[in-house]
Amino acid sequence: MKKKGIIIIGAVAIAAIAAGIGIYQNYDRLFPEKIDSDFTVSYEGIATATIDAGVSVHDPSIIAVDGNYYIFGSHMSGATSTDLRNWTFIGDGYRSDNPIFDNLFATEHVFDYAGNKNSLIRTDDRTKHIWAPDVVYNKAQDMYYMYFCTTSTWNASNLCYATSKNPEGPYKWQGALIYSGFAKESIGATDVLDYVSQEYAEENYISAKNEYNFNDYPNAIDPSVFYDEDGRMWMVYGSWSGGMFLLEIDEQTGLVIHPEADPENNVDPYFGKRLMGGGHMSIEGPYILYDEAHGYYYLFVSYGSLVREGGYQMRVFRSETVDGTYVDMNGEYPGKSVEHANFGLKVSGNYYLPSLDMAYMATGHNSAFVDQDGKEYIVFHTRFDNYTEDHEPRVHQFFVNEEGWPCMLPYATDGETISETGYGKEEVVGEYYVINQGTEINAEIAQPIKLVLSERGNVYGDGVTGTWEMTEDSYYMHITYNEKEYSGVFCAMNDEAGTPVMTFSAVGSNESIWGVKY
Repeated sequence: MKKKGIIIIGAVAIAAIAAGIGIYQNYDRLFPEKIDSDFTVSYEGIATATIDAGVSVHDPSIIAVDGNYYIFGSHMSGATSTDLRNWTFIGDGYRSDNPIFDNLFATEHVFDYAGNKNSLIRTDDRTKHIWAPDVVYNKAQDMYYMYFCTTSTWNASNLCYATSKNPEGPYKWQGALIYSGFAKESIGATDVLDYVSQEYAEENYISAKNEYNFNDYPNAIDPSVFYDEDGRMWMVYGSWSGGMFLLEIDEQTGLVIHPEADPENNVDPYFGKRLMGGGHMSIEGPYILYDEAHGYYYLFVSYGSLVREGGYQMRVFRSETVDGTYVDMNGEYPGKSVEHANFGLKVSGNYYLPSLDMAYMATGHNSAFVDQDGKEYIVFHTRFDNYTEDHEPRVHQFFVNEEGWPCMLPYATDGETISETGYGKEEVVGEYYVINQGTEINAEIAQPIKLVLSERGNVYGDGVTGTWEMTEDSYYMHITYNEKEYSGVFCAMNDEAGTPVMTFSAVGSNESIWGVKY
Protein backbone atom coordinates (compact mmCIF):
# COMPACT_ATOMS: atom_id res chain seq x y z
CA MET A 1 0.00 0.00 0.00
CA LYS A 2 1.26 3.46 -0.84
CA LYS A 3 2.29 5.80 1.92
CA LYS A 4 -0.26 8.40 2.95
CA GLY A 5 0.74 12.01 3.01
CA ILE A 6 -1.11 15.28 3.48
CA ILE A 7 -1.12 17.18 0.22
CA ILE A 8 -1.07 20.96 0.65
CA ILE A 9 -4.22 22.20 -1.03
CA GLY A 10 -6.00 25.55 -1.44
CA ALA A 11 -9.65 26.03 -0.67
CA VAL A 12 -11.65 28.95 -2.04
CA ALA A 13 -10.86 30.43 -5.46
CA ILE A 14 -10.18 34.21 -5.48
CA ALA A 15 -7.79 34.55 -8.40
CA ALA A 16 -6.13 32.02 -10.62
CA ILE A 17 -2.35 32.17 -10.55
CA ALA A 18 -0.18 31.42 -13.58
CA ALA A 19 -0.30 27.68 -13.02
CA GLY A 20 -4.08 27.80 -13.09
CA ILE A 21 -4.50 27.00 -9.38
CA GLY A 22 -7.54 28.80 -7.92
CA ILE A 23 -6.81 29.61 -4.29
CA TYR A 24 -8.41 31.74 -1.61
CA GLN A 25 -5.38 33.63 -0.39
CA ASN A 26 -4.50 33.55 3.31
CA TYR A 27 -7.45 31.28 4.07
CA ASP A 28 -5.74 29.22 6.76
CA ARG A 29 -4.08 32.28 8.32
CA LEU A 30 -7.25 34.37 8.59
CA PHE A 31 -9.82 31.73 9.50
CA PRO A 32 -11.86 31.92 11.67
CA GLU A 33 -11.24 35.49 12.91
CA LYS A 34 -11.52 36.96 9.44
CA ILE A 35 -12.70 35.34 6.25
CA ASP A 36 -12.88 36.43 2.63
CA SER A 37 -15.99 34.43 1.79
CA ASP A 38 -19.02 33.21 3.68
CA PHE A 39 -20.50 29.72 3.41
CA THR A 40 -23.84 30.59 1.88
CA VAL A 41 -24.87 27.96 -0.67
CA SER A 42 -25.68 29.49 -4.05
CA TYR A 43 -26.26 27.76 -7.38
CA GLU A 44 -25.95 30.93 -9.47
CA GLY A 45 -24.24 30.27 -12.78
CA ILE A 46 -24.55 26.48 -12.55
CA ALA A 47 -26.43 24.95 -15.46
CA THR A 48 -29.23 22.50 -14.72
CA ALA A 49 -30.59 19.75 -16.91
CA THR A 50 -33.02 16.88 -16.62
CA ILE A 51 -31.75 13.50 -17.73
CA ASP A 52 -34.62 11.73 -19.41
CA ALA A 53 -33.67 8.08 -19.51
CA GLY A 54 -36.49 7.48 -21.99
CA VAL A 55 -37.99 4.62 -19.99
CA SER A 56 -39.45 3.77 -16.59
CA VAL A 57 -38.12 0.45 -15.35
CA HIS A 58 -38.77 -0.32 -11.69
CA ASP A 59 -36.39 -2.56 -9.70
CA PRO A 60 -33.85 -2.64 -12.57
CA SER A 61 -31.57 -5.65 -12.80
CA ILE A 62 -28.80 -5.44 -15.38
CA ILE A 63 -26.86 -7.77 -17.64
CA ALA A 64 -24.12 -6.70 -20.07
CA VAL A 65 -23.75 -8.61 -23.35
CA ASP A 66 -21.31 -7.70 -26.15
CA GLY A 67 -21.31 -3.96 -25.50
CA ASN A 68 -25.06 -3.78 -24.98
CA TYR A 69 -26.74 -3.36 -21.60
CA TYR A 70 -30.14 -4.81 -20.72
CA ILE A 71 -32.22 -3.91 -17.69
CA PHE A 72 -35.29 -5.86 -16.63
CA GLY A 73 -37.82 -4.70 -14.06
CA SER A 74 -41.17 -5.30 -12.43
CA HIS A 75 -44.40 -5.29 -14.47
CA MET A 76 -42.77 -7.08 -17.41
CA SER A 77 -40.53 -4.13 -18.32
CA GLY A 78 -37.18 -4.20 -20.05
CA ALA A 79 -34.89 -1.78 -21.88
CA THR A 80 -31.54 -1.69 -23.63
CA SER A 81 -28.72 0.86 -23.89
CA THR A 82 -25.22 1.23 -25.30
CA ASP A 83 -24.09 4.05 -22.97
CA LEU A 84 -25.86 3.41 -19.63
CA ARG A 85 -27.59 6.80 -19.95
CA ASN A 86 -30.12 6.53 -22.77
CA TRP A 87 -32.50 3.57 -22.77
CA THR A 88 -34.97 2.11 -25.26
CA PHE A 89 -37.84 -0.16 -24.28
CA ILE A 90 -37.75 -3.75 -25.51
CA GLY A 91 -41.02 -4.54 -23.74
CA ASP A 92 -43.33 -3.14 -21.10
CA GLY A 93 -46.59 -3.96 -19.36
CA TYR A 94 -48.91 -6.88 -18.73
CA ARG A 95 -49.65 -7.76 -22.34
CA SER A 96 -49.78 -11.14 -24.04
CA ASP A 97 -47.72 -9.71 -26.92
CA ASN A 98 -44.93 -8.40 -24.68
CA PRO A 99 -41.82 -9.54 -26.63
CA ILE A 100 -39.78 -10.16 -23.48
CA PHE A 101 -41.95 -13.19 -22.69
CA ASP A 102 -43.12 -16.13 -24.77
CA ASN A 103 -46.86 -15.49 -24.27
CA LEU A 104 -46.66 -15.88 -20.50
CA PHE A 105 -50.38 -15.39 -19.97
CA ALA A 106 -51.28 -18.36 -22.15
CA THR A 107 -48.91 -20.66 -20.26
CA GLU A 108 -50.58 -23.14 -17.94
CA HIS A 109 -49.88 -22.96 -14.18
CA VAL A 110 -47.96 -19.66 -14.15
CA PHE A 111 -50.48 -18.01 -11.82
CA ASP A 112 -51.95 -21.08 -10.14
CA TYR A 113 -50.51 -20.15 -6.75
CA ALA A 114 -50.31 -16.36 -6.70
CA GLY A 115 -51.01 -13.55 -9.05
CA ASN A 116 -54.71 -13.14 -9.81
CA LYS A 117 -58.19 -13.51 -8.36
CA ASN A 118 -58.32 -17.21 -9.24
CA SER A 119 -55.04 -18.17 -7.60
CA LEU A 120 -54.83 -20.38 -4.54
CA ILE A 121 -54.13 -17.37 -2.31
CA ARG A 122 -57.33 -15.43 -2.89
CA THR A 123 -57.33 -11.67 -2.52
CA ASP A 124 -59.34 -8.72 -3.78
CA ASP A 125 -56.58 -8.00 -6.29
CA ARG A 126 -57.66 -8.45 -9.89
CA THR A 127 -54.29 -8.23 -11.56
CA LYS A 128 -51.40 -10.57 -12.22
CA HIS A 129 -48.24 -9.31 -10.53
CA ILE A 130 -44.82 -10.10 -11.96
CA TRP A 131 -42.04 -8.45 -10.01
CA ALA A 132 -38.28 -7.97 -9.89
CA PRO A 133 -36.85 -10.22 -12.61
CA ASP A 134 -33.13 -10.95 -12.78
CA VAL A 135 -31.41 -12.33 -15.90
CA VAL A 136 -28.20 -14.34 -15.67
CA TYR A 137 -26.21 -16.11 -18.36
CA ASN A 138 -25.98 -19.81 -17.51
CA LYS A 139 -22.51 -20.80 -18.73
CA ALA A 140 -23.10 -24.55 -18.62
CA GLN A 141 -26.22 -24.39 -20.77
CA ASP A 142 -25.38 -21.40 -22.99
CA MET A 143 -28.79 -19.99 -22.09
CA TYR A 144 -30.14 -16.88 -20.42
CA TYR A 145 -32.17 -17.60 -17.30
CA MET A 146 -34.70 -15.14 -15.95
CA TYR A 147 -35.65 -15.55 -12.30
CA PHE A 148 -38.72 -13.59 -11.22
CA CYS A 149 -41.74 -13.80 -8.96
CA THR A 150 -45.50 -13.84 -9.15
CA THR A 151 -47.29 -12.45 -6.13
CA SER A 152 -50.72 -11.56 -4.81
CA THR A 153 -50.26 -10.37 -1.23
CA TRP A 154 -47.42 -9.00 0.88
CA ASN A 155 -46.20 -12.53 1.64
CA ALA A 156 -48.01 -14.93 -0.74
CA SER A 157 -45.49 -15.23 -3.55
CA ASN A 158 -43.82 -17.67 -5.87
CA LEU A 159 -40.31 -17.66 -7.30
CA CYS A 160 -40.30 -18.80 -10.93
CA TYR A 161 -37.91 -19.07 -13.86
CA ALA A 162 -37.90 -18.82 -17.65
CA THR A 163 -35.22 -19.28 -20.33
CA SER A 164 -34.15 -17.79 -23.65
CA LYS A 165 -31.31 -18.15 -26.15
CA ASN A 166 -31.12 -14.35 -26.39
CA PRO A 167 -30.67 -11.78 -23.62
CA GLU A 168 -33.66 -9.69 -24.76
CA GLY A 169 -35.95 -12.75 -24.93
CA PRO A 170 -38.50 -14.04 -25.49
CA TYR A 171 -38.28 -15.95 -22.20
CA LYS A 172 -40.21 -19.19 -22.02
CA TRP A 173 -41.79 -20.21 -18.71
CA GLN A 174 -40.12 -23.29 -17.18
CA GLY A 175 -41.62 -23.64 -13.73
CA ALA A 176 -41.93 -22.61 -10.10
CA LEU A 177 -39.14 -22.82 -7.52
CA ILE A 178 -40.12 -21.54 -4.06
CA TYR A 179 -43.47 -20.75 -2.41
CA SER A 180 -44.23 -18.46 0.52
CA GLY A 181 -47.30 -17.16 2.32
CA PHE A 182 -49.15 -20.48 2.53
CA ALA A 183 -51.52 -21.24 5.39
CA LYS A 184 -51.77 -24.59 7.15
CA GLU A 185 -54.46 -25.94 4.82
CA SER A 186 -52.58 -24.91 1.67
CA ILE A 187 -49.12 -26.37 2.38
CA GLY A 188 -49.95 -29.36 0.20
CA ALA A 189 -50.55 -27.12 -2.82
CA THR A 190 -46.87 -26.13 -2.81
CA ASP A 191 -43.71 -28.19 -3.27
CA VAL A 192 -42.74 -27.66 0.38
CA LEU A 193 -43.55 -31.23 1.40
CA ASP A 194 -41.07 -32.55 -1.17
CA TYR A 195 -38.30 -31.28 1.08
CA VAL A 196 -39.65 -31.24 4.63
CA SER A 197 -42.19 -33.27 6.57
CA GLN A 198 -45.70 -32.07 7.31
CA GLU A 199 -44.74 -31.94 10.97
CA TYR A 200 -41.68 -29.78 10.29
CA ALA A 201 -43.67 -27.45 8.02
CA GLU A 202 -46.46 -26.93 10.53
CA GLU A 203 -44.07 -26.46 13.44
CA ASN A 204 -41.89 -23.90 11.65
CA TYR A 205 -43.72 -22.27 8.77
CA ILE A 206 -47.16 -21.90 10.38
CA SER A 207 -47.98 -19.46 13.17
CA ALA A 208 -50.22 -20.01 16.18
CA LYS A 209 -53.07 -18.54 14.11
CA ASN A 210 -52.57 -21.25 11.45
CA GLU A 211 -51.23 -18.59 9.10
CA TYR A 212 -47.83 -18.23 7.46
CA ASN A 213 -45.04 -17.45 9.92
CA PHE A 214 -43.86 -14.35 8.06
CA ASN A 215 -41.71 -13.06 10.93
CA ASP A 216 -39.28 -15.96 10.55
CA TYR A 217 -39.60 -16.99 6.90
CA PRO A 218 -39.35 -15.01 3.67
CA ASN A 219 -41.66 -13.43 1.21
CA ALA A 220 -40.45 -15.27 -1.91
CA ILE A 221 -39.78 -12.28 -4.17
CA ASP A 222 -36.84 -10.22 -5.48
CA PRO A 223 -34.56 -13.05 -6.67
CA SER A 224 -31.10 -12.42 -8.09
CA VAL A 225 -28.64 -15.06 -9.26
CA PHE A 226 -24.84 -14.85 -9.47
CA TYR A 227 -21.66 -16.91 -9.71
CA ASP A 228 -19.24 -17.15 -6.79
CA GLU A 229 -15.43 -17.21 -6.97
CA ASP A 230 -15.48 -21.01 -7.48
CA GLY A 231 -17.98 -20.92 -10.34
CA ARG A 232 -20.98 -22.07 -8.31
CA MET A 233 -24.35 -20.40 -8.84
CA TRP A 234 -26.43 -18.90 -6.04
CA MET A 235 -29.74 -17.14 -5.64
CA VAL A 236 -30.40 -14.51 -2.99
CA TYR A 237 -34.00 -13.45 -2.44
CA GLY A 238 -36.50 -12.14 0.10
CA SER A 239 -38.38 -9.07 1.19
CA TRP A 240 -39.41 -7.74 4.59
CA SER A 241 -41.07 -10.68 6.44
CA GLY A 242 -38.36 -13.14 7.49
CA GLY A 243 -35.50 -11.38 5.74
CA MET A 244 -32.95 -12.23 3.03
CA PHE A 245 -32.28 -15.88 2.14
CA LEU A 246 -29.65 -17.70 0.06
CA LEU A 247 -29.99 -20.93 -1.95
CA GLU A 248 -27.54 -22.62 -4.29
CA ILE A 249 -28.55 -23.09 -7.95
CA ASP A 250 -27.79 -26.25 -9.95
CA GLU A 251 -26.08 -24.88 -13.05
CA GLN A 252 -27.06 -27.96 -15.07
CA THR A 253 -30.79 -27.47 -14.48
CA GLY A 254 -31.26 -23.92 -13.23
CA LEU A 255 -33.17 -25.29 -10.24
CA VAL A 256 -32.48 -24.55 -6.58
CA ILE A 257 -30.52 -26.98 -4.42
CA HIS A 258 -32.19 -27.44 -1.05
CA PRO A 259 -29.65 -27.75 1.78
CA GLU A 260 -29.54 -29.89 4.89
CA ALA A 261 -31.13 -28.26 7.92
CA ASP A 262 -28.65 -26.43 10.16
CA PRO A 263 -30.56 -24.35 12.72
CA GLU A 264 -27.40 -23.14 14.48
CA ASN A 265 -26.30 -21.45 11.25
CA ASN A 266 -29.79 -20.23 10.25
CA VAL A 267 -30.10 -22.79 7.43
CA ASP A 268 -33.60 -24.02 6.62
CA PRO A 269 -33.97 -27.14 4.40
CA TYR A 270 -36.56 -25.48 2.16
CA PHE A 271 -35.88 -21.73 2.13
CA GLY A 272 -32.09 -21.87 2.54
CA LYS A 273 -29.84 -19.74 4.72
CA ARG A 274 -31.11 -16.54 6.28
CA LEU A 275 -28.45 -13.90 5.64
CA MET A 276 -30.05 -11.06 7.59
CA GLY A 277 -33.34 -9.48 8.57
CA GLY A 278 -36.53 -10.91 9.99
CA GLY A 279 -39.38 -9.67 12.13
CA HIS A 280 -41.01 -7.95 9.14
CA MET A 281 -38.67 -4.97 9.09
CA SER A 282 -38.12 -3.03 5.86
CA ILE A 283 -35.43 -4.81 3.90
CA GLU A 284 -35.80 -5.98 0.31
CA GLY A 285 -34.27 -6.17 -3.15
CA PRO A 286 -31.12 -8.17 -2.24
CA TYR A 287 -28.34 -8.25 -4.80
CA ILE A 288 -24.92 -9.87 -4.32
CA LEU A 289 -21.94 -8.79 -6.41
CA TYR A 290 -18.72 -10.77 -6.16
CA ASP A 291 -15.83 -8.35 -6.60
CA GLU A 292 -12.80 -10.43 -7.54
CA ALA A 293 -10.44 -7.44 -7.49
CA HIS A 294 -11.17 -6.71 -3.82
CA GLY A 295 -12.02 -10.19 -2.57
CA TYR A 296 -15.47 -9.39 -1.18
CA TYR A 297 -19.07 -10.33 -1.79
CA TYR A 298 -21.10 -7.14 -1.55
CA LEU A 299 -24.73 -7.58 -0.48
CA PHE A 300 -26.90 -4.64 -1.50
CA VAL A 301 -30.38 -4.24 -0.01
CA SER A 302 -33.02 -1.51 0.15
CA TYR A 303 -34.64 -0.10 3.28
CA GLY A 304 -37.82 1.91 3.72
CA SER A 305 -41.01 2.04 1.67
CA LEU A 306 -40.55 2.34 -2.08
CA VAL A 307 -42.81 5.40 -2.51
CA ARG A 308 -41.38 8.89 -3.01
CA GLU A 309 -41.59 9.89 0.67
CA GLY A 310 -41.06 6.39 2.06
CA GLY A 311 -37.38 6.81 2.90
CA TYR A 312 -36.38 4.24 0.28
CA GLN A 313 -32.60 3.86 0.11
CA MET A 314 -29.72 1.54 -0.72
CA ARG A 315 -27.49 -0.15 1.86
CA VAL A 316 -24.49 -2.45 1.44
CA PHE A 317 -22.83 -5.13 3.55
CA ARG A 318 -19.87 -7.36 2.72
CA SER A 319 -18.45 -10.81 3.40
CA GLU A 320 -15.37 -12.78 2.38
CA THR A 321 -17.55 -15.88 1.84
CA VAL A 322 -20.69 -16.26 -0.21
CA ASP A 323 -22.88 -17.36 2.70
CA GLY A 324 -21.74 -14.73 5.14
CA THR A 325 -21.65 -13.39 7.73
CA TYR A 326 -22.38 -10.10 5.90
CA VAL A 327 -21.40 -7.09 8.01
CA ASP A 328 -21.42 -3.31 7.75
CA MET A 329 -18.66 -0.78 8.42
CA ASN A 330 -19.05 -1.40 12.14
CA GLY A 331 -18.70 -5.15 11.74
CA GLU A 332 -22.41 -5.69 12.47
CA TYR A 333 -25.48 -6.96 10.62
CA PRO A 334 -29.21 -6.53 11.24
CA GLY A 335 -30.67 -9.58 12.87
CA LYS A 336 -34.33 -10.16 13.48
CA SER A 337 -36.48 -7.31 14.83
CA VAL A 338 -33.76 -4.69 15.36
CA GLU A 339 -33.63 -0.97 14.63
CA HIS A 340 -32.09 -1.60 11.24
CA ALA A 341 -31.44 2.06 10.39
CA ASN A 342 -28.27 1.63 12.44
CA PHE A 343 -26.97 -1.20 10.24
CA GLY A 344 -25.50 -1.15 6.76
CA LEU A 345 -23.52 1.44 4.81
CA LYS A 346 -26.09 3.82 3.31
CA VAL A 347 -25.07 4.18 -0.31
CA SER A 348 -27.81 6.61 -1.34
CA GLY A 349 -31.19 7.92 -0.26
CA ASN A 350 -32.94 11.26 -0.97
CA TYR A 351 -30.61 14.03 -2.13
CA TYR A 352 -30.16 17.23 -4.09
CA LEU A 353 -26.97 18.33 -5.86
CA PRO A 354 -26.09 21.20 -8.20
CA SER A 355 -27.16 20.63 -11.84
CA LEU A 356 -30.25 18.62 -10.86
CA ASP A 357 -33.49 20.40 -11.65
CA MET A 358 -35.13 18.58 -8.74
CA ALA A 359 -34.06 16.30 -5.90
CA TYR A 360 -33.76 12.56 -6.40
CA MET A 361 -35.93 10.60 -3.97
CA ALA A 362 -36.42 6.94 -3.07
CA THR A 363 -33.24 5.82 -4.80
CA GLY A 364 -33.25 2.07 -4.44
CA HIS A 365 -33.73 -1.57 -5.43
CA ASN A 366 -30.41 -1.78 -7.19
CA SER A 367 -28.35 -4.25 -9.10
CA ALA A 368 -24.60 -3.91 -9.75
CA PHE A 369 -22.03 -5.20 -12.18
CA VAL A 370 -18.40 -5.12 -13.24
CA ASP A 371 -18.03 -4.19 -16.92
CA GLN A 372 -15.51 -5.69 -19.31
CA ASP A 373 -13.15 -2.75 -18.78
CA GLY A 374 -13.21 -3.31 -15.01
CA LYS A 375 -15.42 -0.32 -14.21
CA GLU A 376 -18.02 -1.04 -11.54
CA TYR A 377 -21.57 0.29 -11.56
CA ILE A 378 -24.67 0.48 -9.39
CA VAL A 379 -28.02 0.44 -11.24
CA PHE A 380 -31.17 1.61 -9.46
CA HIS A 381 -34.45 3.43 -9.93
CA THR A 382 -35.16 6.90 -8.58
CA ARG A 383 -38.24 8.97 -7.98
CA PHE A 384 -38.19 12.76 -7.88
CA ASP A 385 -39.25 15.68 -5.72
CA ASN A 386 -42.20 16.39 -8.03
CA TYR A 387 -45.17 15.10 -5.99
CA THR A 388 -45.65 12.06 -8.24
CA GLU A 389 -44.52 8.45 -8.15
CA ASP A 390 -42.85 8.68 -11.58
CA HIS A 391 -39.51 6.91 -11.71
CA GLU A 392 -36.56 6.29 -14.01
CA PRO A 393 -33.46 4.08 -13.98
CA ARG A 394 -30.08 5.54 -13.13
CA VAL A 395 -26.54 4.13 -13.39
CA HIS A 396 -23.67 5.47 -11.27
CA GLN A 397 -20.09 4.30 -11.29
CA PHE A 398 -18.63 3.32 -7.92
CA PHE A 399 -15.15 2.77 -6.58
CA VAL A 400 -13.91 0.80 -3.61
CA ASN A 401 -11.95 2.80 -1.04
CA GLU A 402 -8.73 1.77 0.66
CA GLU A 403 -10.68 -0.12 3.31
CA GLY A 404 -12.72 -2.09 0.79
CA TRP A 405 -16.07 -0.21 0.89
CA PRO A 406 -18.04 0.97 -2.16
CA CYS A 407 -18.19 4.73 -2.77
CA MET A 408 -20.78 5.70 -5.39
CA LEU A 409 -20.05 8.76 -7.50
CA PRO A 410 -22.50 11.66 -7.12
CA TYR A 411 -23.73 11.86 -10.71
CA ALA A 412 -25.09 9.48 -13.34
CA THR A 413 -22.26 7.96 -15.33
CA ASP A 414 -21.16 9.84 -18.42
CA GLY A 415 -18.12 7.86 -19.54
CA GLU A 416 -15.82 9.15 -16.79
CA THR A 417 -12.52 7.40 -16.07
CA ILE A 418 -10.74 7.93 -12.78
CA SER A 419 -7.04 8.92 -12.74
CA GLU A 420 -5.13 5.96 -11.36
CA THR A 421 -2.19 8.23 -10.49
CA GLY A 422 -4.31 10.79 -8.69
CA TYR A 423 -4.99 14.47 -9.27
CA GLY A 424 -2.94 17.63 -8.91
CA LYS A 425 -3.54 20.57 -6.58
CA GLU A 426 -5.20 22.64 -9.24
CA GLU A 427 -7.78 19.90 -9.77
CA VAL A 428 -8.85 19.09 -6.22
CA VAL A 429 -8.59 22.28 -4.18
CA GLY A 430 -11.48 24.64 -3.59
CA GLU A 431 -15.05 25.02 -2.38
CA TYR A 432 -17.25 21.94 -2.48
CA TYR A 433 -20.99 21.47 -2.34
CA VAL A 434 -21.19 18.58 0.14
CA ILE A 435 -24.09 16.35 1.15
CA ASN A 436 -24.16 13.76 3.91
CA GLN A 437 -26.60 10.91 3.29
CA GLY A 438 -26.84 10.12 7.01
CA THR A 439 -28.43 6.87 8.18
CA GLU A 440 -32.04 7.88 8.77
CA ILE A 441 -35.04 6.25 7.07
CA ASN A 442 -37.35 9.16 6.33
CA ALA A 443 -38.51 11.60 3.66
CA GLU A 444 -35.84 14.24 4.40
CA ILE A 445 -33.72 15.32 1.44
CA ALA A 446 -29.95 15.69 1.92
CA GLN A 447 -29.14 19.29 0.90
CA PRO A 448 -25.66 20.65 0.15
CA ILE A 449 -23.58 22.66 2.54
CA LYS A 450 -20.39 24.45 1.51
CA LEU A 451 -17.07 23.03 2.70
CA VAL A 452 -13.58 24.29 1.92
CA LEU A 453 -10.56 22.03 1.65
CA SER A 454 -7.62 24.30 2.46
CA GLU A 455 -4.08 24.07 1.12
CA ARG A 456 -2.78 23.04 4.54
CA GLY A 457 -5.08 20.06 4.87
CA ASN A 458 -7.81 21.79 6.88
CA VAL A 459 -11.56 21.62 6.34
CA TYR A 460 -13.71 24.70 6.97
CA GLY A 461 -17.46 25.30 6.81
CA ASP A 462 -20.32 26.95 8.62
CA GLY A 463 -19.65 25.71 12.13
CA VAL A 464 -17.48 22.92 10.72
CA THR A 465 -13.76 22.31 11.09
CA GLY A 466 -11.73 19.26 10.27
CA THR A 467 -8.83 17.91 8.24
CA TRP A 468 -8.27 16.05 5.03
CA GLU A 469 -5.50 14.21 3.22
CA MET A 470 -4.89 12.25 0.06
CA THR A 471 -2.81 9.16 -0.54
CA GLU A 472 0.14 9.99 -2.78
CA ASP A 473 -0.01 9.01 -6.46
CA SER A 474 -3.56 7.71 -6.19
CA TYR A 475 -7.18 8.83 -6.21
CA TYR A 476 -7.76 7.84 -2.56
CA MET A 477 -8.72 10.57 -0.08
CA HIS A 478 -9.65 10.87 3.60
CA ILE A 479 -11.63 13.60 5.28
CA THR A 480 -12.61 14.29 8.90
CA TYR A 481 -15.24 16.77 10.03
CA ASN A 482 -17.81 16.89 12.81
CA GLU A 483 -15.55 14.40 14.60
CA LYS A 484 -16.23 11.66 12.02
CA GLU A 485 -13.75 10.10 9.61
CA TYR A 486 -14.56 9.24 6.00
CA SER A 487 -12.49 7.39 3.44
CA GLY A 488 -13.09 7.63 -0.29
CA VAL A 489 -11.96 8.77 -3.70
CA PHE A 490 -11.59 11.85 -5.88
CA CYS A 491 -12.91 11.57 -9.44
CA ALA A 492 -13.28 14.13 -12.22
CA MET A 493 -16.57 13.69 -14.08
CA ASN A 494 -19.46 15.59 -15.65
CA ASP A 495 -22.41 16.73 -13.61
CA GLU A 496 -25.86 15.93 -14.97
CA ALA A 497 -25.89 19.05 -17.15
CA GLY A 498 -22.60 17.98 -18.73
CA THR A 499 -20.41 20.49 -16.86
CA PRO A 500 -16.97 19.13 -15.89
CA VAL A 501 -16.54 19.00 -12.11
CA MET A 502 -14.23 17.49 -9.53
CA THR A 503 -16.03 15.22 -7.09
CA PHE A 504 -15.30 13.12 -4.08
CA SER A 505 -17.25 10.24 -2.59
CA ALA A 506 -16.34 8.97 0.85
CA VAL A 507 -17.86 6.71 3.50
CA GLY A 508 -17.59 6.36 7.26
CA SER A 509 -19.77 5.32 10.19
CA ASN A 510 -22.21 3.78 7.66
CA GLU A 511 -22.69 7.22 6.06
CA SER A 512 -21.88 8.38 2.53
CA ILE A 513 -20.76 11.93 1.80
CA TRP A 514 -20.41 13.44 -1.66
CA GLY A 515 -18.59 16.61 -2.67
CA VAL A 516 -18.77 18.57 -5.95
CA LYS A 517 -16.40 21.40 -6.93
CA TYR A 518 -16.96 23.76 -9.87
